[in-house]
Amino acid sequence: MKITGVETIQIEEFSNLVWVRIHTDQGLIGLGETFRNPAAVVAYLHETCAPFLIGKDPAERTALYEAIRHNVGNHFQGFPTRSVEMRGNSAVDIALWDLFGQMFGQSITTLMGGRVHEGVRIYNTCANAAYNNRQRAGYNSQIYSRDDPAPKNISRNEDLLMQVFEPARLARELVDEGITAMKIWPFDIYARRNRGQRIGPAELKKALWVLEQIRDEVDDAMEIMIEYHGLWQLPAAIEIARAAEEYGIFWHEDPVALEHFDDLAAFHRSSTSRLAGSESHGTQTWYREMFGRGAIDVANFDMTWIGGLTEGQRISHMALAHDRTIAPHDCTGPVTLLANLQLMAASPNTLIAETVRSHLEGFYREVVTEMPVVKDGHISAPAGPGIGSALNPDVLRRSDLLRKATGKVAD
Repeated sequence: MKITGVETIQIEEFSNLVWVRIHTDQGLIGLGETFRNPAAVVAYLHETCAPFLIGKDPAERTALYEAIRHNVGNHFQGFPTRSVEMRGNSAVDIALWDLFGQMFGQSITTLMGGRVHEGVRIYNTCANAAYNNRQRAGYNSQIYSRDDPAPKNISRNEDLLMQVFEPARLARELVDEGITAMKIWPFDIYARRNRGQRIGPAELKKALWVLEQIRDEVDDAMEIMIEYHGLWQLPAAIEIARAAEEYGIFWHEDPVALEHFDDLAAFHRSSTSRLAGSESHGTQTWYREMFGRGAIDVANFDMTWIGGLTEGQRISHMALAHDRTIAPHDCTGPVTLLANLQLMAASPNTLIAETVRSHLEGFYREVVTEMPVVKDGHISAPAGPGIGSALNPDVLRRSDLLRKATGKVAD
C-alpha cells in the first residue's frame, strides 16, 4: 500500500479546525485533526508533509512520524508545543494511526494492546457550542464576567454562560444527566486585568461564589476541576488554590505559566489537590521534567498539539512508570476525542475523559459518521477499525467547504 495524496478539509462555520485525510492506492483514507492557526497549518501540510508522505508505505507509521518530527519539517526540540509544525504533524500521525487500524481491520485500542477499560468516566468542560471551533480576532477565546449584565435567558448547553451566571443550575443539570465532574474557570477574568499578578479580595469572593453555588446545590455529588489556563503568577495562584480548598477541588489545571518548572513544583507542594498539566505544553521532554520534579499528578496533553497518538502513547507509558494518570484534553473537535478514547481504553492509568456536552450534542454529529457512546457518565469509542469513525460525506457537500489536495485523492 502506498500513500497517494494528502487532503485538508476546512469548514467556514468551524473555522478554527483543520481535518487531514491521507489517501492510499487501495482506497483507504485515514482521518486526522488539529486546531488553531488553520491557514498556516494547511500551508505547512501541503508544502512540507505531503511531498514527503506521497509514495510512502503508511504501515511504516513510526518511521514516518519520526521523519516528519525530526527531519522533514522544522527540527523541533524543547518543551513547548502548539507550533504550526507540531499541529500539522499531530494531524498526520492521527491519520496514519487511523489508516493502520483500517489496514488490519482493528481498532487503535486493539493495536495498542487491547481494551483495559470498557468505558471511561467523563467530566464536562463547561464551554459552549462555539468554543475553540471558530477563529476570533484578538483574544482567541470567549470569556464572560458577572460584572456584565446577566443574559435574560440562558439555553441548554450554553455552559460557558451558565458557569458564570447560573452555576447551580449547571451543576444540577449535569448531575441529573449522570455527569459527576465538571471543569470551570471562574478566576480567568481577573487574571487578564493585571497579567495574573494579584487578585483582590472582592474579585476572589466573586469567583468563589461560583464554587459555593455548586456545593450548595449538589453538595459532594459533583467533583470540581479548576482551569487556570496558565494565567497566574505563583503567589496569586497559591492564594486562589488555598481559598478554594474548602470547596473540595478535584484538580487544579495549569495554574501558572507551564515553562516555569520550579513554580509548578512549588504550587504542587502548597496544594492538597491534584495538579493537572498540560494541554498547552506536554511533550515527552516536558513530562520528563514534570514527573522528575514531582510537579504533575495528571497528564492532560492535547494529542493534536504534541505530535499525535504516537506521542500520546509514549507519554502514557512515561506517566505509568511514574505512577501517574492521564486525562487527555478535548475541547476542540470530534477526531481529537475519538483518538483520546482509543488511547484511554488501552491505558491502565486512564483517570477520566474530558468532554464538552455542547460539542457532543452539537457540531461533532455534523462532522463524523460515528459518535462515541455516552451512558451513565461514561464514554466509549465506536467499535470500528482505526478511530472508529470517518468524515461525514455531507461535509464534502457543504457550501462553506475549503478543500485542498496534494497528489491523488478520492472524489
